[in-house]
Amino acid sequence: MAKQFPDIDDRIADFISRQHIFFSATAAPTGRVNVSPRPATAFKVLSPNRAVYLDQTGSSNEAAAHLKLSDRITIMFCAVEGPPQILRLYGTGRIIRRDSDEYAALLADTFGGEDLPGARQMVMIDVDLVQTSCGFGVPLFDFKGERDSLNRWASAKTPEELEAYQREKNVVSLDGFPTGLFEEA
Repeated sequence: MAKQFPDIDDRIADFISRQHIFFSATAAPTGRVNVSPRPATAFKVLSPNRAVYLDQTGSSNEAAAHLKLSDRITIMFCAVEGPPQILRLYGTGRIIRRDSDEYAALLADTFGGEDLPGARQMVMIDVDLVQTSCGFGVPLFDFKGERDSLNRWASAKTPEELEAYQREKNVVSLDGFPTGLFEEA
C-alpha cells in the first residue's frame, strides 16, 4: 500500500543513501517522456524538501530540455536488495549550469569538490511529495559494483572533444527542444 509524506525524513534519507541506482523522469508538454537510470552516488539530499544530482554527459540531454518547458520531475529509487520498497520523489526541477557559481558552491559543499568526468550540469529538485510503495514486484539483484565505462569514456576525451560531442548530441532533445546547454547565462 502506498504511503505519502510531505518531505524526506531521516528514514527516507537513509533508504536513499543505501541504494545504488535511481531513475529520473521528465516530460515536456508534448513529445516523449524520458526516464533515465543514474548512479545513486550522484544524488544528494540537501534538506527535507530539496535534493540535487550531478548529471554526466550522455547520448542525449532530455531532462534539460524538458525542464526548460515544464519543470515537473519525478525521481524513483527501488530496492533491488534487502527489504522491498519503491520510493518516488515528486516535485519541480531546474538545471544548474556547470559554469555557474551555484554549481561550484554545490560541488564544493555537497560533492566534496569532486566533479565527475564528463560532468555536464546539476539538477536541483524541490520535492513536494514523497511516496513509498511495497516494491514486492521488484526482483532481487546482487550489486557487484559501479560501472566505470562512462567515466573512462569521458576521461579519454579532451575538453574540446567533450564539448564537440555535447554540441552534437546534447543541445536539442529527441523531439527537437533546446536544452540550453551552451546558451549565454
